[in-house]
Amino acid sequence: MRSHDESFKPERIGKRRFNDEETFSKRGHRRHLATVEDTPDEGARWSTWDQSTPTERGPLPHPEWLVTELAATDTELGVLKTGKEADVFLIERGVPDTDRRCLLAAKRYRASEHRMFHRDAGYLEGRRVKESRTNRAMTSRTAFGKEVIAGQWAASEFTALSRLYTMGVPVPYPVQILGTEVLLEFIGTDGQAAPRLAQFRQETADLPDLWRQLCSALSMMARGGWAHGDLSAYNLLVQDGRLVVIDLPQIVDVVANPQGRQFLVRDANNVAAWFSSHGVPEADGEALAADLCHEAGLR
Repeated sequence: MRSHDESFKPERIGKRRFNDEETFSKRGHRRHLATVEDTPDEGARWSTWDQSTPTERGPLPHPEWLVTELAATDTELGVLKTGKEADVFLIERGVPDTDRRCLLAAKRYRASEHRMFHRDAGYLEGRRVKESRTNRAMTSRTAFGKEVIAGQWAASEFTALSRLYTMGVPVPYPVQILGTEVLLEFIGTDGQAAPRLAQFRQETADLPDLWRQLCSALSMMARGGWAHGDLSAYNLLVQDGRLVVIDLPQIVDVVANPQGRQFLVRDANNVAAWFSSHGVPEADGEALAADLCHEAGLR
């Protein structure tokens, strides 16, 4: 039985009008590709699919459910989540006058008011860029530096999700990235986001099975050299008994980052403590941390 928290229903804000500058260059494409009007309906924008390069799109083959037609439009349906570093919106991408449509989660990173800047130094180790001027701007947190960092958070999450998805780790399919916006597979049903692990109790979920799923996912990540970096019961979704790992902007390369082992250990202890406190006796943080460090090749 699944439990839904009302707070995770999209906040209906009406269909949002997108900036015309984002759509003018796409009208020519559609004049001869679709029998739709030259501009999208009120509150929609042309699909941004062709604004991303092939390397800015998700792994091949693209899932069958994903709408990639140039005639498609994106309509914003509401707010799924507001967070410290980004807001997540529900987007419907569909081809007008057809049944070709899908739901996406649009994660938009903020820059000037980014609240993670006070604690991002450890995560950003190993992510320096070539230009010394840019590195100085990032270090001093100038307006330009914050924009660069916001872009790094988005790019880091998209790249990591692409690799993890290819490895078979249960993460949302990364659809595309545009600047500081990452479009992801929507994990949920009928526009309602799947509940977070933190919402479940023994009587509402098979927690021992979810623990086993999580250990398997973390082992695959560690084998690939990754630590989530900020893992808790709040960034794990459960849909129809399947655990899905989300919120990965701070993902850590445990080899390149000198604090890699500490991130693995912290992730393991955080989730083990939650499962243990919810009646899963086999949830052992020390044992999980040792396994993850072994998988990552850390001695």
